[in-house]
Amino acid sequence: MTVLHPVLIVSLGLLLVLSGCGEKKAAEAELPRVAIQHVEPSDFAASVTLTGDIQARVQSDLSFRVGGKIISRSVDVGDHVKANQVLAKLDPKDLQANLDSAKAEVFAEQARVTQSSAAFIRQQKLLPKGYTSQSEYDSAQAQLRSSQSALKAAQAQLANARDQLSYTSLVAEADGVITERQAEVGQVVQATVPIFTLARDGDRDAVFNVYEALLLAPPTHESITVTLVDNPKITAQGQLREVTPTVSAESGTVQVKVALRNVPPGMELGSPVTATGNVQGKPSVELPWSALTKDLHEPAVWLVGDGNKVSLRKVQVIRYLTSKVVVGEGLKGGETVVVSGGQLLNPGMQVEIAPLKDSGVVQ
Repeated sequence: MTVLHPVLIVSLGLLLVLSGCGEKKAAEAELPRVAIQHVEPSDFAASVTLTGDIQARVQSDLSFRVGGKIISRSVDVGDHVKANQVLAKLDPKDLQANLDSAKAEVFAEQARVTQSSAAFIRQQKLLPKGYTSQSEYDSAQAQLRSSQSALKAAQAQLANARDQLSYTSLVAEADGVITERQAEVGQVVQATVPIFTLARDGDRDAVFNVYEALLLAPPTHESITVTLVDNPKITAQGQLREVTPTVSAESGTVQVKVALRNVPPGMELGSPVTATGNVQGKPSVELPWSALTKDLHEPAVWLVGDGNKVSLRKVQVIRYLTSKVVVGEGLKGGETVVVSGGQLLNPGMQVEIAPLKDSGVVQ
């Protein structure tokens, strides 16, 4: 029988104890340690500051009603004009010739009417005495009516020629400010082509281009404060007046108009202004950046379920903030989200949940 040395016995005992501890630690290391946060949806409403400019409530493009060559222009951008003030003129030579021709035609038709009227009166006197026939009388009457109709047509052509000649002068339709000029002296323009843009005096709007995603809220009747960019001390109050129903293909925005009341001095046409408001709140969940991962190419988070086993859930992020993200869809109240330690997780893996005081997550 072999007798073990006491030192050997002690060494074997220590080896068994150490190997047992190692197995325990290895088993514990198989469970990743994660920090969690319980989902508590709340209404998230971001504050949005928009930049726009001051515009006239009514703006109109002014154009000639006939075509021709511009021979004079009496106003420029920024000029204030009065109603019926002449802004520009076209070369009137061709239209003046048409007017002269129309006048000559009227004179000729008047002479024909005078001649046919005298012939008809003569037939009226001769018919009762039997010195003319009924057919000659009817022919004279028809000739008179025809010449009278031709005179009316010539007079209408003369009136039209006068109107056409008057259209060579472009006049302002109301008091206002010229905000844009699209043609120069010497340029040949077609009828209806815009020459000036007139911003009428009167009501003013603050106009903003807003991304459609920010307009989930219904129109509000609350007063909106509009501030001048160059001088924040100059403000005006207004209300939402109009939201365009279509999205701009170039910028992907819609135009929002705020009707201003009592516009102060300094808020001139084209002045840059700002307005601040809150987007409509919608149920959402705020999570730290560390909670966000991805499922292929889409945002996702890890959820802790029964038996502390994790699963991957796709989510929709509606806003990225400085230290957190706002999730709009994909999570429900009461669910548990991994907010730290999820880098090496796999679906179905069991995890160890760190105590709240160690996780650093505020519930």
